[in-house]
Amino acid sequence: MPTYEPVARFLAEFHRLSPAQQAAFLRAVSLFREGLESGSFHPRLRVKGYKSESGMFEMTWARDGRALWRYGDPIPGKPGPHIIWLRIGTHDIFER
Repeated sequence: MPTYEPVARFLAEFHRLSPAQQAAFLRAVSLFREGLESGSFHPRLRVKGYKSESGMFEMTWARDGRALWRYGDPIPGKPGPHIIWLRIGTHDIFER
């Protein structure tokens, strides 16, 4: 089972999302988790490397909903990858 760690900026941006956007992201995380466990992400999430910074990835969680993340060091005693959530919002997060 993957583990997750949001950075402070991610948490602040998440709390600025509307309740509907927050719910859409949390639904997408279920698909994301399945992809981490199976090794193949659902095509709807459009997970891909982030061009501007090596080691970062982007995930589409809604039509105009994006999240940036990276793999962190595994948590001792916890199976599965460790994900560090970095940014969340609309496509504008790529310009800020």
